[in-house]
Amino acid sequence: MELPERGQSWAELSKGMEDAGRHDVAWRDGKAAVYVFNAGEDVSRVQREAYALYQAENGLGPAAFPSLKQMEADVVQMALRLLSAPEAAGGAMTSGGTDSITMAVKAARDAARADGRQGPFNIVLPYSAHLAFDKAAALMDIEIRRVPCKDFVADVDAMQRAMDNDTLMLVGSAPSFPFGLIDPISDLSRIAEESNVWLHVDACVGGYIAPFAKQLGEPIPSFDFEQPGVDSMSADLHKYGYAAKGASTVLFRDESMLGHMAFDFDCWPAGRMVTPTLAGTRPGGAIAAAWAVMNFLGAEGYREKHSAVLQARREIAKGVASLGFEVVGNPLLGILAFTHPDADVFGVYRALYKKGWVTSACTEPPALHLMLSPIHAGVTDQYLSDLSDALSIVASKPASSPERAEDIRYS
Repeated sequence: MELPERGQSWAELSKGMEDAGRHDVAWRDGKAAVYVFNAGEDVSRVQREAYALYQAENGLGPAAFPSLKQMEADVVQMALRLLSAPEAAGGAMTSGGTDSITMAVKAARDAARADGRQGPFNIVLPYSAHLAFDKAAALMDIEIRRVPCKDFVADVDAMQRAMDNDTLMLVGSAPSFPFGLIDPISDLSRIAEESNVWLHVDACVGGYIAPFAKQLGEPIPSFDFEQPGVDSMSADLHKYGYAAKGASTVLFRDESMLGHMAFDFDCWPAGRMVTPTLAGTRPGGAIAAAWAVMNFLGAEGYREKHSAVLQARREIAKGVASLGFEVVGNPLLGILAFTHPDADVFGVYRALYKKGWVTSACTEPPALHLMLSPIHAGVTDQYLSDLSDALSIVASKPASSPERAEDIRYS
């Protein structure tokens, strides 16, 4: 496609965009359980209107836009309080979980260098940890040591054996993306303190649901800054914070750690530039929308939305068990993965996709995978009915391999 010589009217363009979107998953109807976190039209309206109010503003310029600076500070402070951070803690907003994780790794590396350590460094993490750590490590030439899980969560003893004098960081997930299970953060905290190693908790998925799930009576184990060995956390606002994309937070036990994350450079003609995260320009709309949604919902609103998520997870877990599936571990939040001892789960996945469901899957073990939103509380019966039909469709067909499973996606 080439740039058109003459522009089109917005009426024409918007119609074309709407027509193109008709081929996308019907996520507003609850047919997506990955990529989109649908908290309802009330929240969507706040997202859109708040983003539009600040769509031209730039988070790069706090002197020009003190309103954005204050909104970001407010968001970070709300996040820190929610995750049991001490008074000296600090943090920043980023564009997403990969950004937050990358900046935490950079902060840990630069803090180690400031202490006289030069590497080569390594990061020890469970096999279930997010691949964003591998991406960050590739950028910074850091070795990744993935350790097999035990019962689908971090094997703390095995991780401790994988550590050495060059270990820069330990990682735990709350929860892991593949299984929705919370690693034993208290045990990781203990060995991190004993070894004087940086511990990062990846709560990109769980950071803005787990505290409220605990308030709603779920037996959530301690996973945040309440554990003294936790140095940093990542938590995505555009997941269970229900903010517009892309908005995440990277948080540190002590604000001094934040200084190791920043980029500060003055050897160029335009003078000094300091950026808190990887990005230069930062969309003001994402900051404003996150601030607006958090203040719109408040703790009460989050409990209401997350109660629907927990209800959907319980109903689906019960329903899939009645169909012969086995839920992986004991998920407590909004993610669950489930296997089948006999059925071809990738064939089931394909059959569900043909029915309009866009979800995801795990390959080890072969499992269907859902990341639920409040809207799914209203479509659990439809999903379970379609799952039953899909199971029947593939019952007599030969098993397929994960490489042949069409459109398996990961977030």
